[in-house]
Amino acid sequence: MEVGTGLYLLGLALAAGFLPIGVIGASIGQGLAARGAMEGMARQPEMAGRIQMGMIIALAFIESLVLLSFVVFLLLQGRLPTVQP
Repeated sequence: MEVGTGLYLLGLALAAGFLPIGVIGASIGQGLAARGAMEGMARQPEMAGRIQMGMIIALAFIESLVLLSFVVFLLLQGRLPTVQP
């Protein structure tokens, strides 16, 4: 196997392997954002509308990154080469 082919396969494996890490990181981020918003609403109920709107926008940005990583994974899946032992 040539060095270029090995690096290509290594790059594909890393890209495909980072999808679960991205999903786990995004879910942790969404949980922390929701927790912060709930704590903020509990401290200042009069600001609940503004805090909730900021939380929804933040969750949308986090979720868009997860969907982007999923699309990249699906695009790479069609390009995976067959490896013969």
